[in-house]
Amino acid sequence: MTERPLPATPPAAAPDGPTAHAWAALGGPADLLERVSFHGPEGVLPARLPVRQLARATVAACSLAAGELSALRSGGPVPAVRIDQGAVATAFVSERHLRIDGRAPVSFAPLSGFWQTADGWVRTHANYPHHRARLLTALGLPADTGPEPLAATLREHPAEWIQESAYRAGALAVAVAPAGGPAVPLVETRVTDGAAARPLGPAGLPAEGVRVLDLTRVIAGPVATRTLALLGADVLRVDSPRLPEAEDAHADTGSGKRSTRLDLAAPGDRAVFEELLATADIVVTGYRPGALDAFGLAPDALLARRPGLVVAQLHAWGRTGPWAGRRGFDSLVQAGVGIAVTEAGADGRPGALPAQALDHGTGYLIAAGVLRALTEQRTGRPGGRHLRFSLAGTASWLQHGIGPAAPGPAAAQPYDPQRWLTEADSPYGRLRYALPPIGYQGGPADWSRPPGRWGTDAPAWS
Repeated sequence: MTERPLPATPPAAAPDGPTAHAWAALGGPADLLERVSFHGPEGVLPARLPVRQLARATVAACSLAAGELSALRSGGPVPAVRIDQGAVATAFVSERHLRIDGRAPVSFAPLSGFWQTADGWVRTHANYPHHRARLLTALGLPADTGPEPLAATLREHPAEWIQESAYRAGALAVAVAPAGGPAVPLVETRVTDGAAARPLGPAGLPAEGVRVLDLTRVIAGPVATRTLALLGADVLRVDSPRLPEAEDAHADTGSGKRSTRLDLAAPGDRAVFEELLATADIVVTGYRPGALDAFGLAPDALLARRPGLVVAQLHAWGRTGPWAGRRGFDSLVQAGVGIAVTEAGADGRPGALPAQALDHGTGYLIAAGVLRALTEQRTGRPGGRHLRFSLAGTASWLQHGIGPAAPGPAAAQPYDPQRWLTEADSPYGRLRYALPPIGYQGGPADWSRPPGRWGTDAPAWS
């Protein structure tokens, strides 16, 4: 693995506001913010909302947390953090840049998107076959229904009726809400009692030797764990054999990790999982709240069995309120909190952010929170950690907590994503993919290994 060279650091300036906000929410020492600077094209991720500022701040906070842990393990100073905005913009749409033997994956299925209703708009998500089937069942439509008959049916019903009918059927549809959205915390941290964390000695990468159980799907959680893998962690993704994943999605987010399948309802597989858990340092979960509780994997249950564990929990809608237990994806949260209205076109059709920014941004925040927890456990605050993140929390921050930034001296610098794309052979074929945007002095420039085939690794630590 090669190290990422950084350009010379410019003279110190006032800390970037969004980065300072994210860093404070993660409990980071304010004096380290002076090490952070930005360069590269500024005309990236254009939107009405400050997406570029959110994106670069989440990557900066993660890079600073990585540098902080690296310094703790090496005994040296915290390295400089220089974030390239072009690298950030490219990474935030990594799924769009992915090519597999020259083929571009399909991001959204035909029945996913915005649809006009009798009184407004609704956003559906039907990328997974089981979600597509449930949506059609909820609407009383045959299994082979295409976009045009679906559109005709949706125009006959109010948006909220569609939303609630889908919810009852386990499908995914959200009425497009007015701009504004609720206030949801960016991150919540709870420290629990526990013995001192096991020592982490000197290492070339900050998370080297750290074991991570990855119980996440789609984008946000997998982005977090692929970032931890980049930084040296031994990441093992665990999925149910009864809930298949899109292979193209794993080709994008599986870099540096291994992936296995275990049925936690089967005694034998459950015993294997408990053996893995017994020596894990981190558990990252991304399922609907309560979905893992029956398997003894609620955060409190995990921390009771492993008092020094770090549990990072990702929700779609936050942990409180009437929607706390609902399923959700980035596109649905954008619709449900008013982002789609803010980004609407001149014709009034709801719009979307230029990236799945809630997913990617939350992913980097999760990785940053885990890295900071590892540091804090070894600098005077022992015990377990329960970290809560949500797509709605990141959306609330985007809408209410980040002001517009004035263009800097690099505003006219052109953006060419090719600079931050590379290629490698993998079990999926020849991959073209986005390089990681993490930027601290001496940090890794790429993952140590390409993604393997989803679910084909042994359920064991490296």
